[in-house]
Amino acid sequence: MLLRRITEHVKAQNWLAVGIDFLIVVIGVFVGLQVSNWNDARSLNSKSALFTERLKSDLRYEAWNYQYLIEYFDDVQTSGYRALNALTGNTQLSDEALLINAYRATQYLVNYRSRSTFDELTSTGALDLIHDENLRNTALWVYNTPVFEDTALGSDSMQYRELFRMLVPLEVQDALLEKCGDPVVEAGDFESIIDSLDYPCETGLPSELLAEVANTLHTETSMVSLLRLRIANVKTYSTYLTLFNLDSRFSLQTIAEEKP
Repeated sequence: MLLRRITEHVKAQNWLAVGIDFLIVVIGVFVGLQVSNWNDARSLNSKSALFTERLKSDLRYEAWNYQYLIEYFDDVQTSGYRALNALTGNTQLSDEALLINAYRATQYLVNYRSRSTFDELTSTGALDLIHDENLRNTALWVYNTPVFEDTALGSDSMQYRELFRMLVPLEVQDALLEKCGDPVVEAGDFESIIDSLDYPCETGLPSELLAEVANTLHTETSMVSLLRLRIANVKTYSTYLTLFNLDSRFSLQTIAEEKP
């Protein structure tokens, strides 16, 4: 319709009308582009807000997970020292207490990560959707640091764990797992991770069996040396978790304390 009208005005050499029609076309194209750009910007901002909130939610979990590692290794280290001091004669523990602490010194925490949002952003090259630079940098540190994988099971930790598993009868191991093992901890609950592995328990096993297995631990020549190695490595993990990357840890804690 507009094109036909412009043609008619050209034929009639009505240049003022042609100019007005041309201006209408230009304004129409400009408004259309502006509306399109506005819609694109609104869609991009909506995606940014969605991914930002999802990433914050994942990092709140990671903050809890990081603190859980610290608390857990503190419990493992405490149990390790108790067992080591009893095995070297520095302190006295009952047979049951020795078994419980020697068992808990073998434990490790499986890290279930919450990284789906970060992986989606990085795999699609959309990390720039996170406009908050501090949030973005914190995510890059959390999901790229090797600490979560390094603290799982190294060969040095496996030696003590495997020795304990080889020496202790399965029925004793089953009782230790059931009565004195890792409790179910609700994700995000910071209170429940305190002393989660260092709680009072009883195996319910006969005293004769406990004495027999405790004597096996006392007489195994490599038990003390491998337990020392286990404690030393747990100390290394704990030191890395607590003394390094303080700025990133503070940022992670700040995100965790924000209200969703």
